[in-house]
Amino acid sequence: MISSKTEQLEIIKDEVFALTGSPLYGYRQENKYYPVIGEGSHDAKIVFIGEAPGKNEALTAWPFCGAAGKILDQLLASIGIARADVYITNIVKDRPPENRDPLPEEIQIYAPFLDRQIAVIQPKVIATLGRYSMSYILDKFDVKEASPSISQNHGMVFKAQGPYGEIHIVPLYHPAAAIYNRSLLGTLQKDFAVLKQFAQ
Repeated sequence: MISSKTEQLEIIKDEVFALTGSPLYGYRQENKYYPVIGEGSHDAKIVFIGEAPGKNEALTAWPFCGAAGKILDQLLASIGIARADVYITNIVKDRPPENRDPLPEEIQIYAPFLDRQIAVIQPKVIATLGRYSMSYILDKFDVKEASPSISQNHGMVFKAQGPYGEIHIVPLYHPAAAIYNRSLLGTLQKDFAVLKQFAQ
């Protein structure tokens, strides 16, 4: 018998917690951090994929709970979507030291868990937050017409074929970018408006 979505996602969570082969596992243990698996509706039409947890996230096991999370909440509210109705996760599930960018080998070890999360939830839309998740998702779904640059792709909608049907991929800047560059907040708000059509 096929287990429920919740049970399948729980299995993924348990496997990530036990992932001693990860290059970030030792750093997790040293700092008493948690892996951050994901949060939200298991029937979400929209899945948001960030890059890797920050310190606040790793201490609480909740994605996007710090300053970038507040911006994400504002952006969702601006288009009338409740955070509880979407699913939010990261490509890398453990915090890299000093919030550095994830390394290729880290993406490689965690990406299969993300693939399984997508397969379980079966979203209509995948909104990538930042260039690492954008690159991975565009490549995974073989989107040839996209540019390798997030500055070219942000706010665009790319159609792709997933194992369960059509998927729309929407690359977005990471909300943290607006912390350091306030002018990006307007761009993010405009880009988020693209998601409104999928929320019905």
